Amino acid sequence: MALAIFDLDETLIHGDCASLWSEEMAKLGWVDAESFLDKDRELMALYAEGKLAMEDYMAFSLSPLVGRSAEEVAFVVEPYVEDVIEPLFYSDATRCLATHRQAGDRILIISASAHFLVSAIAARLNVDDVLAIDLELQHGHYSGRTQGVLTYREGKVNRLHTWLQEQGECLDGAYFYSDSRNDLPLLQQVDNPRVVNPDPVLREHAQHANWPILSWR
Repeated sequence: MALAIFDLDETLIHGDCASLWSEEMAKLGWVDAESFLDKDRELMALYAEGKLAMEDYMAFSLSPLVGRSAEEVAFVVEPYVEDVIEPLFYSDATRCLATHRQAGDRILIISASAHFLVSAIAARLNVDDVLAIDLELQHGHYSGRTQGVLTYREGKVNRLHTWLQEQGECLDGAYFYSDSRNDLPLLQQVDNPRVVNPDPVLREHAQHANWPILSWR
Protein backbone atom coordinates (compact mmCIF):
# COMPACT_ATOMS: atom_id res chain seq x y z
CA MET A 1 0.00 0.00 0.00
CA ALA A 2 1.16 3.49 -0.84
CA LEU A 3 -0.26 6.98 -1.05
CA ALA A 4 -1.57 8.03 -4.48
CA ILE A 5 -1.88 11.82 -4.61
CA PHE A 6 -3.67 13.62 -7.42
CA ASP A 7 -3.91 17.24 -8.44
CA LEU A 8 -7.43 18.04 -9.67
CA ASP A 9 -7.63 20.73 -12.34
CA GLU A 10 -6.28 19.69 -15.75
CA THR A 11 -5.13 16.43 -14.15
CA LEU A 12 -8.27 14.52 -13.19
CA ILE A 13 -10.55 16.85 -15.15
CA HIS A 14 -10.18 18.55 -18.52
CA GLY A 15 -10.61 22.08 -17.21
CA ASP A 16 -10.25 24.24 -14.13
CA CYS A 17 -13.06 23.92 -11.61
CA ALA A 18 -12.51 27.43 -10.21
CA SER A 19 -12.81 29.16 -13.59
CA LEU A 20 -15.79 27.00 -14.50
CA TRP A 21 -17.34 27.95 -11.15
CA SER A 22 -16.84 31.61 -12.07
CA GLU A 23 -18.84 30.95 -15.22
CA GLU A 24 -21.50 29.25 -13.12
CA MET A 25 -21.72 32.26 -10.79
CA ALA A 26 -22.17 34.46 -13.85
CA LYS A 27 -25.08 32.26 -14.99
CA LEU A 28 -26.58 32.52 -11.50
CA GLY A 29 -26.37 36.30 -11.63
CA TRP A 30 -24.02 36.44 -8.65
CA VAL A 31 -21.44 38.49 -10.62
CA ASP A 32 -21.27 40.90 -13.52
CA ALA A 33 -20.48 38.34 -16.19
CA GLU A 34 -18.24 40.30 -18.56
CA SER A 35 -15.99 42.08 -16.07
CA PHE A 36 -15.76 39.15 -13.63
CA LEU A 37 -14.89 36.58 -16.28
CA ASP A 38 -12.36 38.91 -17.90
CA LYS A 39 -10.62 39.27 -14.54
CA ASP A 40 -10.77 35.52 -13.98
CA ARG A 41 -9.06 34.89 -17.32
CA GLU A 42 -6.40 37.47 -16.51
CA LEU A 43 -5.58 35.84 -13.17
CA MET A 44 -5.64 32.32 -14.56
CA ALA A 45 -3.14 33.35 -17.24
CA LEU A 46 -0.80 34.35 -14.42
CA TYR A 47 -1.37 30.93 -12.82
CA ALA A 48 -0.41 29.19 -16.06
CA GLU A 49 2.81 31.23 -16.11
CA GLY A 50 3.60 30.39 -12.49
CA LYS A 51 3.24 34.05 -11.50
CA LEU A 52 -0.08 34.09 -9.64
CA ALA A 53 -0.34 35.26 -6.05
CA MET A 54 -3.02 32.82 -4.90
CA GLU A 55 -4.13 35.25 -2.18
CA ASP A 56 -5.15 37.68 -4.94
CA TYR A 57 -7.12 35.06 -6.83
CA MET A 58 -8.94 33.85 -3.74
CA ALA A 59 -9.86 37.38 -2.63
CA PHE A 60 -11.31 37.98 -6.09
CA SER A 61 -13.06 34.64 -6.57
CA LEU A 62 -14.59 34.56 -3.09
CA SER A 63 -16.08 38.06 -3.21
CA PRO A 64 -19.42 36.84 -4.67
CA LEU A 65 -19.80 34.40 -1.75
CA VAL A 66 -19.55 36.99 1.02
CA GLY A 67 -22.64 36.72 3.21
CA ARG A 68 -23.93 33.58 1.49
CA SER A 69 -24.55 30.56 3.66
CA ALA A 70 -22.67 27.31 3.20
CA GLU A 71 -26.01 25.60 2.56
CA GLU A 72 -26.96 28.06 -0.21
CA VAL A 73 -23.65 27.53 -1.95
CA ALA A 74 -23.74 23.74 -1.54
CA PHE A 75 -27.24 23.71 -3.04
CA VAL A 76 -25.94 25.09 -6.35
CA VAL A 77 -22.57 23.33 -6.30
CA GLU A 78 -24.09 19.86 -6.46
CA PRO A 79 -25.83 20.31 -9.84
CA TYR A 80 -22.81 22.29 -11.10
CA VAL A 81 -20.55 19.32 -10.40
CA GLU A 82 -23.00 16.88 -11.97
CA ASP A 83 -23.74 18.92 -15.10
CA VAL A 84 -20.45 20.74 -15.73
CA ILE A 85 -17.63 18.82 -14.08
CA GLU A 86 -18.55 15.15 -14.42
CA PRO A 87 -18.43 15.23 -18.25
CA LEU A 88 -14.86 16.56 -17.95
CA PHE A 89 -13.44 13.61 -15.99
CA TYR A 90 -10.58 12.08 -17.96
CA SER A 91 -11.38 8.42 -18.61
CA ASP A 92 -7.66 7.66 -18.20
CA ALA A 93 -7.79 9.35 -14.80
CA THR A 94 -10.71 7.25 -13.60
CA ARG A 95 -8.89 4.11 -14.76
CA CYS A 96 -5.78 5.22 -12.87
CA LEU A 97 -7.82 5.78 -9.72
CA ALA A 98 -9.28 2.29 -10.10
CA THR A 99 -5.80 0.79 -10.50
CA HIS A 100 -4.61 2.41 -7.27
CA ARG A 101 -7.73 1.24 -5.45
CA GLN A 102 -7.14 -2.33 -6.62
CA ALA A 103 -3.58 -2.08 -5.30
CA GLY A 104 -4.91 -1.02 -1.91
CA ASP A 105 -3.38 2.46 -2.15
CA ARG A 106 -4.85 5.38 -0.22
CA ILE A 107 -6.01 8.14 -2.57
CA LEU A 108 -5.69 11.84 -1.77
CA ILE A 109 -6.70 14.80 -3.91
CA ILE A 110 -4.77 17.99 -3.20
CA SER A 111 -5.82 21.11 -5.05
CA ALA A 112 -5.33 24.87 -5.11
CA SER A 113 -9.07 25.36 -5.51
CA ALA A 114 -11.62 26.05 -2.78
CA HIS A 115 -12.47 23.13 -0.53
CA PHE A 116 -16.22 23.30 -1.16
CA LEU A 117 -15.58 22.70 -4.87
CA VAL A 118 -12.84 20.10 -4.53
CA SER A 119 -14.66 18.01 -1.91
CA ALA A 120 -17.85 17.94 -4.00
CA ILE A 121 -15.91 16.79 -7.05
CA ALA A 122 -13.91 14.26 -5.05
CA ALA A 123 -17.16 12.75 -3.77
CA ARG A 124 -18.18 12.06 -7.38
CA LEU A 125 -14.90 10.22 -7.83
CA ASN A 126 -15.44 8.28 -4.58
CA VAL A 127 -12.38 9.89 -3.00
CA ASP A 128 -12.69 10.68 0.70
CA ASP A 129 -9.36 12.38 1.42
CA VAL A 130 -9.06 15.98 0.24
CA LEU A 131 -6.71 18.87 0.90
CA ALA A 132 -7.79 22.18 -0.62
CA ILE A 133 -8.04 25.85 0.23
CA ASP A 134 -10.12 26.21 3.38
CA LEU A 135 -12.56 29.09 3.66
CA GLU A 136 -13.63 31.04 6.72
CA LEU A 137 -17.24 30.77 7.83
CA GLN A 138 -18.81 33.25 10.23
CA HIS A 139 -22.10 32.04 11.71
CA GLY A 140 -22.44 29.63 8.80
CA HIS A 141 -21.83 32.28 6.12
CA TYR A 142 -18.76 32.80 3.95
CA SER A 143 -16.66 35.81 4.94
CA GLY A 144 -14.65 35.94 1.72
CA ARG A 145 -11.46 35.03 3.56
CA THR A 146 -9.36 31.89 3.52
CA GLN A 147 -8.07 29.94 6.51
CA GLY A 148 -4.68 28.43 7.17
CA VAL A 149 -1.96 27.58 4.67
CA LEU A 150 -3.12 27.73 1.05
CA THR A 151 -2.65 24.48 -0.87
CA TYR A 152 -0.62 26.16 -3.61
CA ARG A 153 2.98 25.53 -4.62
CA GLU A 154 5.06 25.06 -1.43
CA GLY A 155 1.82 25.32 0.55
CA LYS A 156 0.79 21.93 -0.85
CA VAL A 157 3.94 20.42 0.61
CA ASN A 158 3.36 22.06 3.99
CA ARG A 159 -0.28 20.98 4.19
CA LEU A 160 0.56 17.47 3.03
CA HIS A 161 3.22 16.98 5.71
CA THR A 162 0.80 18.18 8.39
CA TRP A 163 -1.82 15.75 7.06
CA LEU A 164 0.71 12.88 7.03
CA GLN A 165 1.49 13.47 10.69
CA GLU A 166 -2.19 13.65 11.61
CA GLN A 167 -3.02 10.49 9.68
CA GLY A 168 0.03 8.47 10.64
CA GLU A 169 0.94 8.16 6.95
CA CYS A 170 4.25 8.55 5.14
CA LEU A 171 5.49 9.24 1.61
CA ASP A 172 7.31 5.93 1.16
CA GLY A 173 6.47 4.76 -2.35
CA ALA A 174 4.02 7.63 -2.86
CA TYR A 175 2.77 8.77 -6.26
CA PHE A 176 1.80 12.31 -7.26
CA TYR A 177 0.05 13.13 -10.52
CA SER A 178 -0.02 16.72 -11.80
CA ASP A 179 -0.06 18.83 -14.96
CA SER A 180 1.41 22.07 -13.60
CA ARG A 181 4.80 23.69 -13.02
CA ASN A 182 3.24 25.05 -9.82
CA ASP A 183 3.33 21.52 -8.41
CA LEU A 184 7.07 20.96 -8.87
CA PRO A 185 7.71 21.38 -5.11
CA LEU A 186 5.44 18.43 -4.35
CA LEU A 187 6.45 16.34 -7.36
CA GLN A 188 10.02 16.49 -6.06
CA GLN A 189 8.90 15.10 -2.69
CA VAL A 190 7.55 11.75 -3.88
CA ASP A 191 9.18 8.53 -5.04
CA ASN A 192 6.90 8.24 -8.06
CA PRO A 193 6.19 11.60 -9.74
CA ARG A 194 3.80 11.31 -12.67
CA VAL A 195 3.40 14.21 -15.09
CA VAL A 196 0.00 14.42 -16.81
CA ASN A 197 -0.57 16.55 -19.92
CA PRO A 198 2.16 18.89 -18.63
CA ASP A 199 2.65 22.57 -19.32
CA PRO A 200 5.90 23.36 -21.20
CA VAL A 201 7.97 24.12 -18.10
CA LEU A 202 6.90 20.94 -16.33
CA ARG A 203 7.41 18.87 -19.48
CA GLU A 204 10.98 20.10 -19.83
CA HIS A 205 11.71 19.38 -16.17
CA ALA A 206 10.17 15.90 -16.44
CA GLN A 207 12.24 15.08 -19.50
CA HIS A 208 15.47 16.07 -17.74
CA ALA A 209 14.49 14.15 -14.59
CA ASN A 210 13.30 11.09 -16.56
CA TRP A 211 9.85 11.28 -15.01
CA PRO A 212 7.02 9.42 -16.76
CA ILE A 213 4.90 11.75 -18.92
CA LEU A 214 1.28 10.66 -19.29
CA SER A 215 -1.20 11.73 -21.93
CA TRP A 216 -4.70 11.53 -20.47
CA ARG A 217 -7.86 11.95 -22.50
